[in-house]
Amino acid sequence: QLQASGGGLVQAGPSLRLSCAASGRTFSTYYMGWFRQAPGKEREFVAGISENGGRLYYADSVKGRFAISRDNPKNTVYLQMMILKPEDTAVYYCAASRVTDDASKMQISRMDYWGKGTLVTVSS
Repeated sequence: QLQASGGGLVQAGPSLRLSCAASGRTFSTYYMGWFRQAPGKEREFVAGISENGGRLYYADSVKGRFAISRDNPKNTVYLQMMILKPEDTAVYYCAASRVTDDASKMQISRMDYWGKGTLVTVSS
């Protein structure tokens, strides 16, 4: 089970950190990803992190502004969002998967588990 938190209403610019807590004992064996869905748009990949945190993946739209990390002993993955823009407004979801190829790690259909989203609203 995955539970995302940390969303809220912020003005453009300041940072916000999302957290996703996982239950169970196998968290460290899963690739973790963050996805988002803006109003009226399809869900899209945002960032991903390998099982041991050694490999990071980012969508071009957030590269240089967002940072994903994980704390395996705490069963938690984070998304630090900086230089927020109104176009970052969306419901953010965390997901877990056992995929191994890089191409699959950005695909919604390849995620095995999803958490309930947390809404991030960025005002201009």
